Amino acid sequence: MNDQLRIVTRYGSRWQTIDWQNSLKAMCRSLPELLAHCHLSPEDLPKQQQASDDFPIKVTPHFLSLIEKGQPNDPLLLQVLPQPQELSQHAAFISDPLDEASFNPLPGLVHKYRSRVLLISNPSCAIHCRYCFRRHFDYAGNTPRQADWQQAADYIAADSAINEVILSGGDPLSSNDSQLAALIHKLEPLSQLTTLRIHSRIPVVMPERITDSLLSLLAGSRLKIVLVLHINHAQEIASELREACQLLQRAGVRLLNQSVLLRGVNDSLAAQTALCHSLHQADIQAYYLHLLDKVQGAEHFLVSDDQARQLYRQMQAALAGYMLPKLVRETAKQPHKSLLPV
Repeated sequence: MNDQLRIVTRYGSRWQTIDWQNSLKAMCRSLPELLAHCHLSPEDLPKQQQASDDFPIKVTPHFLSLIEKGQPNDPLLLQVLPQPQELSQHAAFISDPLDEASFNPLPGLVHKYRSRVLLISNPSCAIHCRYCFRRHFDYAGNTPRQADWQQAADYIAADSAINEVILSGGDPLSSNDSQLAALIHKLEPLSQLTTLRIHSRIPVVMPERITDSLLSLLAGSRLKIVLVLHINHAQEIASELREACQLLQRAGVRLLNQSVLLRGVNDSLAAQTALCHSLHQADIQAYYLHLLDKVQGAEHFLVSDDQARQLYRQMQAALAGYMLPKLVRETAKQPHKSLLPV
């Protein structure tokens, strides 16, 4: 073991001794349990329950602990609490807002951008965010077995323009370390690949997932590892996450953050500046501030383009340029994300 790896794996914090798979088993999965934990009484339980039936509740114990009790408008609670508005139908809000089905040549593989492909490496998440653009995704048809990854590797090898693989889901860190190692070791021999990007919310909602073996796996890869976190509010950046990020950075992992602009959650200058400052203090680079993908069931989170532009101009005046994320939207059939003109 080299000196860098000794530094990476030498820790003894209490939260890292928790078995992360037991945390998955202990997660909140029902509306009554969620409301009881938050010291709230249901006002419209039948419709909220119906929304929960459509897209089940999943919340980890760690994320639950960050929700302020007795506050129905807590910004973290609003991200996971089913709402009656989810049952409304809006013509502009559809099941596949990014038309990923048109860029899905193999099960589990999405090839929308020329130089990179996305692999659905695990269909499961440790948290169900109510605005998730893949809440209606066909995971049944896009969950390859470990034995099927050779087909994806062959597809990548046949296209020399591909130099980056993005692991997504679900959440790729829902896979255990041996499963991740098998996939990464399948990709590493492809000489054209330079970067492995992992998109994950799990370190935010379950920091105990950052295990010794995961750190060793990432530190030992020949690929440049980029971990894109999904943090929407400064309240999500707890001490456990900051410590997990330090360990990842020592393992040579570059940390970026993308968030979604959500009405009632982070659509204020105070919320955005607090988030950007907290990211900076944790050495996480603010990367993207996404406009909401118009997925069916998420209309109540929508912030208009005009409101987003006004907020972003305020952010430009309030924040140093290196703290400022790019304000973007993703559009079906566009070969890149689009900057929103401000």
